[in-house]
Amino acid sequence: MGVLDRSRSIAGPGFNRWLIPPAALAVHLSIGQVYATSVYKTALVQHFGTNQTAIGVIFSVAIVMLGLSAAVFGTWVDTNGPRKAMVASAVCWATGFLVGAVGIFTGQLWLLYLGYGVIGGIGLGIGYISPVSTLIKWFPDRPGLATGLAIMGFGGGALIASPLSTALLKLYDPGAGSVPSGDAVGKLFLTFAVVYLAYMLFGAFTIRVPADGWRPAGFDPTTVKAKALVTDANVSANNAIRTRPFWLLWIALFCNVTAGIGILEQAAPMIQDFFRQSDGRSLVSAAVAGGFVGLLSIGNMAGRFAWSTTSDLIGRKRIYLVYLGVGAVLYVVLATLGSTQTLLFVLLAFVIISFYGGGFATAPAYLRDLFGTFQVGAIHGRLLTAWSAAGVAGPLIVNGVLDARGKPGTLDAGAYQPALFIMVALLIVGLIANLLIHPVDSRYHEPRAGRHPRRNANTHDGHSRDAGLSTSTTRTTTEEA
Repeated sequence: MGVLDRSRSIAGPGFNRWLIPPAALAVHLSIGQVYATSVYKTALVQHFGTNQTAIGVIFSVAIVMLGLSAAVFGTWVDTNGPRKAMVASAVCWATGFLVGAVGIFTGQLWLLYLGYGVIGGIGLGIGYISPVSTLIKWFPDRPGLATGLAIMGFGGGALIASPLSTALLKLYDPGAGSVPSGDAVGKLFLTFAVVYLAYMLFGAFTIRVPADGWRPAGFDPTTVKAKALVTDANVSANNAIRTRPFWLLWIALFCNVTAGIGILEQAAPMIQDFFRQSDGRSLVSAAVAGGFVGLLSIGNMAGRFAWSTTSDLIGRKRIYLVYLGVGAVLYVVLATLGSTQTLLFVLLAFVIISFYGGGFATAPAYLRDLFGTFQVGAIHGRLLTAWSAAGVAGPLIVNGVLDARGKPGTLDAGAYQPALFIMVALLIVGLIANLLIHPVDSRYHEPRAGRHPRRNANTHDGHSRDAGLSTSTTRTTTEEA
């Protein structure tokens, strides 16, 4: 097991840092399968003889455990390095599919909650944060681009999993109509357990961490500290959660995720319902609906890369204004005009989900700007509890509204309007929270080398540790205003 130690994964001289994003992608593309659960959601509803909310809970539990495990294991991941964390993630993710398959074959829904939801969700959380701090250290000059490269894989996971799931379900149940059998879904889970375990282990054993003091050629750290809301100081994870900017960003992320996750979890049935005719038939087939899930995955993936890269140019705060402000407008248009044309519906959903993905990919760089690189992985893990809360809130809002409006297969666009307008309100709340984010007070900063320890954040004396930082903080506050 010594091969998993951090010391065994330190890169040697001349290592090409562009080999790190593919290693991170191997993990994120695998765990991104969670966004393709809507492909077999209706099959599980019929197999277990229950409603959409009960099956939607599986997804919610997985997302809750993602955030909780990221928060609990964040410091452990930072300390032990990405390789050990990726292996742990791979084992949990594969085990989750195996236990979930047993639950499907035996008709025990609680085993699906335990397997895919709890055990798999722990694998989601550890796998999601495992490469983040490593990427930021490899790309201090372009943190938005770096995290976008990896985290776009999580959004793009459904791009692979959705058509693969559709093809395998047809293979395992060739005589099925639009809804495959539960037995076919169980076999799908067994297949995913093997495939994803192998692919994630490949990523784990190819990841590397930079040596202490490494910097990219030509990079001057002093060039970034003059930017608005960017600090050259460091804040510990324990101190970060005591600051107002952390919780304001938590609210902004929660609102953005809640709005997007409700659509993703319901994507395949949603496009069919929006274009359902008076006789109950939908103009959109199950195959096209599955393709729509894949298209949203492209939007999710593209947004994580494109918007996070854009944030390197215009700043994290401004890009979050786009996610939340423009996103609220698009939700209004989707609720009122989305059912008039299929192309309009698809375009609106695509952009909305790109904002959803962009919010995730930009968050680690936003945290690095506010709190430094010292424990950014652990801070990121704590921030992802917003994802846990949103993983419950989003599906509950959508599924609760839909269950009150009718049964699957009988719903239309009007049934979705209350849920969509709730999302608009949430995005406005997130917009306000983002506007209130300001530089972190210097009393929370870690002491610099050579500084007296009494200036540590725990003293709460409210004074800057050095005049230069105080001047810089004043300047950035003015610029951001």
